[in-house]
Amino acid sequence: MPFVRSSLLLLIFSSLPLFAYSDSGTSAIDHAPIGVSADHYHKKGESMISVRQSYMAMSGNSLNGNSISTSDILAMPNPLGNMPANLSVVPAEMDMKMTMIGAMYAPSDKVTLMAMVMSMSKDMDLNTYKPMMARDLLGTFSTSSSDISDISLGALIKLQETDASRWHGEVTVQKSIGDNDAKDVVLTPMGMNMEMILPYGMQAGDDATRLVLGITNLKTLSEKVVWGNQLRGKFVVSDNDWSFGDRAEFNTWLQYALNKSISFSSRLKFSRQDKLSGRNSMISAPVQTANPENYGGREVHFALGVNFITHILPGKSDRFGLELITPIQQDKNNLQMETDYQFILGYQKAF
Repeated sequence: MPFVRSSLLLLIFSSLPLFAYSDSGTSAIDHAPIGVSADHYHKKGESMISVRQSYMAMSGNSLNGNSISTSDILAMPNPLGNMPANLSVVPAEMDMKMTMIGAMYAPSDKVTLMAMVMSMSKDMDLNTYKPMMARDLLGTFSTSSSDISDISLGALIKLQETDASRWHGEVTVQKSIGDNDAKDVVLTPMGMNMEMILPYGMQAGDDATRLVLGITNLKTLSEKVVWGNQLRGKFVVSDNDWSFGDRAEFNTWLQYALNKSISFSSRLKFSRQDKLSGRNSMISAPVQTANPENYGGREVHFALGVNFITHILPGKSDRFGLELITPIQQDKNNLQMETDYQFILGYQKAF
């Protein structure tokens, strides 16, 4: 798989000059790496639509940031019940796909309005073991869920702009509308196939309302180099039985313009998320993802990306973005799956 990803990136990067295109006054470096949201505002009367497709792969498990074997997981007690006494279902792999569709419109030079809808699908492979004695493998099963996850309405507010620097703030309300009680068939430690409510991490939503606050700064270091920084937080303001924890994220990135049509980027992402709040009493399987304590933590990721401009549809130029993100540090709370990589592809069209 690493060879395939590297080959794909090499093919895309090497082919960019063949179809690169730029309108006068439009540059690939004008926008941040595609994995950074709410990175720019517009002038009065301008609008933009965008589509982002994200794919994340996870495999293996860690305990407080350190890799842990399956045998060690099976020796851990089941905190949600006495039967079985130990954890008996172990996640092996998980894939998550997200599609984000957004729109922006600037009613004035000071304010840019935003709207976004996100859909999500999750697939997980798990292994079930006998609850006692030798703890032999009973079998493998898969679960999945998919739904529209959330909708967001917000505004970007221009704070300051000079030839070398610009600042803007963000205020957004995000409402989770996806299923928070999706079910699937699981293989229990007793060897039975049963339909159960999936653990929290497999749900598309949590029925919570969040306030998103952010601030972004972009500095022009030279004609070809831009340095960006963004601090963004998501805070739960209302929920029902349970919700994913508050999240804070800091991104810092450098972009280099090969020419007006192509720019390359490197990015560091620092994130911290609180543990899951509340609980659904019906989620009680002997698996780590059913425990609210096994969510959140601190992570550091590194990303390489490219923005390029071409002309496909009528009107202004079309902007594409691509990023490959890999973890540097995963200090996740308690027992969780490890992230392998994330891949983001996006398209933006201004009017």
